[in-house]
Amino acid sequence: MKIEADDLKLKGLRHGFFTRMGGVSDGIYQSLNIGLGSDDARENVVENRSRVAGELGVPLSNLVSPYQIHSPDVITVAGPWHEDMDRKADALVTATPGLAIGVSTADCGPVLFADPGAGVIGAAHSGWKGAISGVLQNTVAAMETLGASRTRIVAVLGPTISQKAYEVGPEFRQRFVSEAADRARYFVPSAREEHFMFDLPAFITDRLLEIGLEQVGDVGLCTYEDEDRFFSYRRTTHRSEPDYGRQISAIVLT
Repeated sequence: MKIEADDLKLKGLRHGFFTRMGGVSDGIYQSLNIGLGSDDARENVVENRSRVAGELGVPLSNLVSPYQIHSPDVITVAGPWHEDMDRKADALVTATPGLAIGVSTADCGPVLFADPGAGVIGAAHSGWKGAISGVLQNTVAAMETLGASRTRIVAVLGPTISQKAYEVGPEFRQRFVSEAADRARYFVPSAREEHFMFDLPAFITDRLLEIGLEQVGDVGLCTYEDEDRFFSYRRTTHRSEPDYGRQISAIVLT
C-alpha cells in the first residue's frame, strides 16, 4: 500500500508514499484513489482515505490535505480542517503531533519534509509550476517559522513522472531556459522534431539543494511507467480516458 523512504525512517515520525493499491475503488480508479476532486464514488474515496489514515495511525479527521492549485502557497495547520477554512494551497506544514499532512499527485512531485529534532514536518505538491514559483522554498520557510532549521531538514521526493516519459514542446523549454540558461541541462531531444524530454525529478531535487537542504532524497519511481502501482495524469491523457485517480503522500509526528 505504501512506500517508505529510508531517509524518513526516523524516530517520532510515520510517513508513506502511498500507491494505488489497497483500496476499494474500481475501473479507472482502481483501487486506492484518494482524490476527492475525481468523479469516483465519494464513499469509495472516503474509505480509501480512511485506510491511509489507519496506516499512519491517525483517525480520518486527522488526515489533512490541501485543495491544490499549482501555486507556491503554503498553509500552516494545527488541527483538522474546519468548514470555513481556506484550503487552497500546494503545501502544508505542522508541528502538531498526531496530525497527518499529505498531498495528492498523479505525475507531479510529492515532497515530504521533516526536522524531527524540532518536531516540524511538511508536505508539498511540486509540479514544474510550483517548483519554478517557489512552493519548495516557501515550505521550508514556513517550517523555519515553526522552529525547524534548513540544515537539519530532510526532504524526500516521492514517485514522479520520469524524464523518459515527459515530452514537452519548444515553448516549454524556452520558458525554463529564458529564466536561467543552465536549466537547459534538464532537457534532452525527443524522437519528435523540436520536442524535448524534461527531467522533472532532477529539477525538483536540485531546487531543494539550492535552498540549502543538506539531506535530499528521491525514491526514483516513475508514475507513468509503473501502472500497477501508480496513477498518472499523462498516461490517462494519452489514452483519452475521462478521468484519473490520485495517490497521496503523507507524514505525521507521533
